[in-house]
Amino acid sequence: MLGIQNHRLTGPDVSFRQTPNVGGTLKPRFVLLHYTAGRNLESSVESLCTKKPQGNASAHLVLGRDGRIVQLAAFNAVTWHAGASQWGGLDGLNHHAIGIEMDNAGLLHREGERYVSWFGKSYPEDEVHVAEHRHGGGLRPWHGFTEVQIGRALELCELLVAHYGLEDVLGHEDVARGRKVDPGPAFPLAAVRSRAVGRGADVMPRWLVNASSLNIRSGPGADHPKVAPALRRGTELVLLEPRDRWSRVAVVGATDLEGWVCNDFVARLPATRASAGAPISRSQRALAPAPRQRAATKTTTKRPARKNAAKKARA
Repeated sequence: MLGIQNHRLTGPDVSFRQTPNVGGTLKPRFVLLHYTAGRNLESSVESLCTKKPQGNASAHLVLGRDGRIVQLAAFNAVTWHAGASQWGGLDGLNHHAIGIEMDNAGLLHREGERYVSWFGKSYPEDEVHVAEHRHGGGLRPWHGFTEVQIGRALELCELLVAHYGLEDVLGHEDVARGRKVDPGPAFPLAAVRSRAVGRGADVMPRWLVNASSLNIRSGPGADHPKVAPALRRGTELVLLEPRDRWSRVAVVGATDLEGWVCNDFVARLPATRASAGAPISRSQRALAPAPRQRAATKTTTKRPARKNAAKKARA
């Protein structure tokens, strides 16, 4: 079992190697997940522990495909993994987030019948996940994560959230949208987030409307049409997809209503196991981190048709 002592990770298959690429004291508010886009665990650790003339990078942890974890800096030290980034009115997530790099080649490309990384390594079809990123871009091949890696990532996020009282688990793609796409669609970010932030309760985070009324719209912005009458103060919501200014939610109760609301007019409710018994939208069903599927399956799988205008909102 993993633990934390003096801002260092303890447990099986955990080692420590200090990176020189650190700066200042960190009071973390988030976990930020990345993929390395590298060849293997060892090469990524070496790169993140090297002092370069420019472009230095680091993270707190590197998670291998076999579940091994190398810690590169104490959890109360700033590391350099987020770059230019924004979230919830904050600029520069390096100063607010614990960074976890997961060994994964990232976005691949097709060469004939082969799936190839940017550094020229080819991967078998059973390691490839063909999907569209939630921020668009069409169907593309992504290097899959291993089951042990996903399970270990979940364990890490649950531990860090509980130990430091963190607010959320984010992907690099959330805080550097348009610049970064990791950890990408091969990683079950929404499921890991819901389990970790819920501290073990199989429910997604919940919010409460704290304005006298709040419009729920078909997309993330005031220019999108309303999908239902304004929500009243005290309406409980399930967080489906968080973003910086607007988030996609489901309305709790006997309804299938989903849509987008402005984050300025909602407040987060504490997550408890007791809340699992309350009536919720079917959209709140928590997803366990699923094993990756074969590329051939992903190319032919279609999502069910949306039933109402709110569900036509795109990420």
